Amino acid sequence: MLDSIFFDQIFWGNTVKAYFLFGTILILGLLFKKIVSKLLSKLLFKLFKGFSKQSHDVTFVSLLLKPIEVFILFSTLYSAINQLKHPLEVTVFHYTKLVGKVKEAIPVSLGDCIDRIFLFLIILSIFWIILRITDFVAHVLMYKASLTESKSDDQLVPFLKELFKTLVIFIGFFTLLGFVFEINVLTLITGLGIGGIAIALAAKESLENLLGSFTIFLDKPFVVGDLVKVDGVEGTVEKVGFRSTLIRTTEKTMATIPNKGMIDGVLENMSLRNFRRVKFAFGITYETDADTIKKIVQEIKTFIHDHEDTSEDGNAYFEGFGASSLNIEVIYFVSITAYNDFLAIKQEINFKIMEIVMGNKSDFAYPTQRLISDKSAPVVDNPIDLDNKK
Repeated sequence: MLDSIFFDQIFWGNTVKAYFLFGTILILGLLFKKIVSKLLSKLLFKLFKGFSKQSHDVTFVSLLLKPIEVFILFSTLYSAINQLKHPLEVTVFHYTKLVGKVKEAIPVSLGDCIDRIFLFLIILSIFWIILRITDFVAHVLMYKASLTESKSDDQLVPFLKELFKTLVIFIGFFTLLGFVFEINVLTLITGLGIGGIAIALAAKESLENLLGSFTIFLDKPFVVGDLVKVDGVEGTVEKVGFRSTLIRTTEKTMATIPNKGMIDGVLENMSLRNFRRVKFAFGITYETDADTIKKIVQEIKTFIHDHEDTSEDGNAYFEGFGASSLNIEVIYFVSITAYNDFLAIKQEINFKIMEIVMGNKSDFAYPTQRLISDKSAPVVDNPIDLDNKK
């Protein structure tokens, strides 16, 4: 009886029982939110365990732990505060709402504002959880894609991940408008009218880039990991997104190219080529006679033809007469396209050319100028005196 009287006492508009429930819910929620969040994460993982077929539970829990903790925190605060009657049940503002065909000014109290704030935060945390689950599904799909030889799935998974997350954010935005702000979403969408057309025109370039990303996935001019060259940018494709493609250049910088530019411009996929071409010229000294030049050219040509990593259509020939050298041009194709291996083969051939030139008693030329004086010409010390004698 005494306990009942004690709990029914009222202070600042609320009973002791209400304060007790408020404190109990708040303390229990704060103390056990981490434990409960881990438990909920593991329970949710059981729904995806058959999908993953691997031990990804640690990744799943790490992704879901924080958003579930936030969800439990907001839910706990909301449940605790709802145990109390707000002493300041005053009207904060009015908003106009259409009831039938009559517009009415509806008062909004402090309690209504608190309810809407917590509803906003709870819905936000729910969609955060959905986004993290999307990240986990994409993580599992990327793991499965890494086990296949095709690179198309490695490129498709990040794109689908971004697409689905964008849809979730879009749905979450309209959910907040509908439940928190009580806006008729269907009326809002259909009422965009001319404004919607204006927004579509403003987003024309973004839409073109989005369509460009779909074109890339359908036509497959390249996949992630390919070495490409477009608009003077050469590098390895790292990611294809909604709006742009990320390319890691040969200088190890990151280039961002709009997807529209990737399909509209001239794109060279160097990963699909069978050979890498090498073409260069070098000069030897003018003291080299014709027979030696023929021998040098023939030995270079033979070495290139016999090399196991070059094609048979390589060639070397006496190109012409330079200002200070006799020029020999060399062209060949390397069958190994990996860049480091290609450089090693190119270096090997360059060293061999040096050996061939030096072995034939010739030398490489460099820009020189030669001054020739004619010693047989008479030397006139004083041309004025000579004229006087005439």
